[in-house]
Amino acid sequence: MTQTAHAEHKLSFFRRYIWSQDHKVIGIQYLITSFLVALVAGLIAMLIRLNMAWPAHTWPVLGNLFPNGMPGGVMRPEFYASLFTMHGTLMVFFFLSIALIAGFGNFVIPLQIGARDMAFPFLNALSFWTVVPGVIVMFASFFLPYGAAGAGWVSYPPLSAVKEAIPGSMMGQTYWIIGMVFFIASFTMGGINFVTTVMNCRTKGMTLMRMPLTTWAIFVAVLLGIFAFPSLVAGVIMLMFDRHFGTSFFLPAGLYIGEKLLPNQGGVPLLWQHLFWFLGHPEVYILMLPAMGFTSDIFATFARKPIFGYKAMVGAIIAIAVLSFMVWGHHMFVSGMSPYLGAFFFVNTIIIAIPSAIKTFNWLTTLWRARIHLATPMLFALGILSIFVTGGLSGIFLGNSPLDIHLHDTYFVIAHFHFIMAGAALFGVFAGTAYWFPKMFGRMMNETLGKIHFWITFIAYYCVFFPMHYLGMHGMMRRLYDPTRYAYLKPLQPINVFITISAFVLGAAQLIFMVNFFWSMFKGKKADANPWKSNTLEWVAASPPPHDNWGPEPSPVVYRYPYDYSVSGAPKDYLPQNIPDSEIQNTSAY
Repeated sequence: MTQTAHAEHKLSFFRRYIWSQDHKVIGIQYLITSFLVALVAGLIAMLIRLNMAWPAHTWPVLGNLFPNGMPGGVMRPEFYASLFTMHGTLMVFFFLSIALIAGFGNFVIPLQIGARDMAFPFLNALSFWTVVPGVIVMFASFFLPYGAAGAGWVSYPPLSAVKEAIPGSMMGQTYWIIGMVFFIASFTMGGINFVTTVMNCRTKGMTLMRMPLTTWAIFVAVLLGIFAFPSLVAGVIMLMFDRHFGTSFFLPAGLYIGEKLLPNQGGVPLLWQHLFWFLGHPEVYILMLPAMGFTSDIFATFARKPIFGYKAMVGAIIAIAVLSFMVWGHHMFVSGMSPYLGAFFFVNTIIIAIPSAIKTFNWLTTLWRARIHLATPMLFALGILSIFVTGGLSGIFLGNSPLDIHLHDTYFVIAHFHFIMAGAALFGVFAGTAYWFPKMFGRMMNETLGKIHFWITFIAYYCVFFPMHYLGMHGMMRRLYDPTRYAYLKPLQPINVFITISAFVLGAAQLIFMVNFFWSMFKGKKADANPWKSNTLEWVAASPPPHDNWGPEPSPVVYRYPYDYSVSGAPKDYLPQNIPDSEIQNTSAY
């Protein structure tokens, strides 16, 4: 291929920034879209916490904003149900999944493997413009006459399957299904593209065992989604048929709505739980694995040390993926399953902790006696480690079937969930943004604002979710509209107030991030090609990279493993992957 074939394309504004087929632009489109979703989902969380701290309080301003959900300024229970349903749905699928997989995956993977673009650029653009209608449908559901879906983000039947069950079971639940169909279709198109790109578009010398752990993690997470999402596809199709076409996949005989006996018979509500959680638990690692990959790359860069046990880390990623398909039943210990089957899921849940522990201890060994540079990406990576360990320890309780009987559907579960998945994944978004922002926009984010954002977020996050373990141990239920209605929960109300105040501090801290992100995009200090002195191939390209990543130059050739830091005899403490051994003494080579 001639050099002229890689010349910068002359594209219109629409083709360059809207209907772009450049993986970098698409990655940024995904990322900014996910931030918009996070803003809406975060505001929903503030409304949830407001009601938990001061239930039945009158908020006239909110009454004007939400006349149907908060008439007179008092939140209705059905509006509260739609809030926690949509908060979970938007955060898990339309923020974290989009940001970590589609956003960073699109931007980083072709650069890290030396490719000029994704394998299927048109399909890549189509995948983004498929998820956008899903976001629009989800947002639009709030404006329906009976509101958005209200059966929880897990949408258990019969609430989700019977339109007359609750207000949120009306068209809001149908919109939820349609939005999820768009999301799954987008993820599948993107996933096929990622797998094909990694397997077929690696540059010369880039073997699988020379790939950075970020690429490994996203690659395996995408495979998880490709194999796990079909179960949810089947589930939502059957759910739609139960709702609108008179079938009985999830509706048993003998169901009454008010005094009306439903004609359905033969359905099994537990079938939905099996289909949902067969995806739901792999989804935990679909979000966690990319954050783990980011942590590995950032630790090596800012500790100036090779990742300890690279092959073991790759093996742990694969082991986590395989085992994640064997633990879905630990979400269903109280569903009436056989104790022997419960023991199977309990044992597998403990076993999956082994590869997670391998990753944790390898990270700690990497940091041991390292020359750590506490830049913003490193702070958030350390935050991932802290939050992941905290969530993992609480998971031991919930993975044990006898203990789970007492803790199931309490605030202990909310605390665990927001540490092991939501928190670690959220900090992964912040770490990845701070780390790759110079490559995306050619400018540096403000370090002072970044560190202020980290410390407020880190402390406030623990203040919000750690006390929820205590609430759960005292029997406070999930999805509870008004805890003050129960005498045994009234003494715990000061904790709810503390959590809510901390949540507002946590939410306010994200405004610092948003200001830093958009201000730095245009006014930040200009970055050179490799501001962090890192080894992986994305730092060989210009900042920001040209249309086809490497410009008129041929794609870089890889000669080494990605974490050669502080190598004895090297003139500098980093050795980029494209530097051959014969040029190590030539300091001008890098």
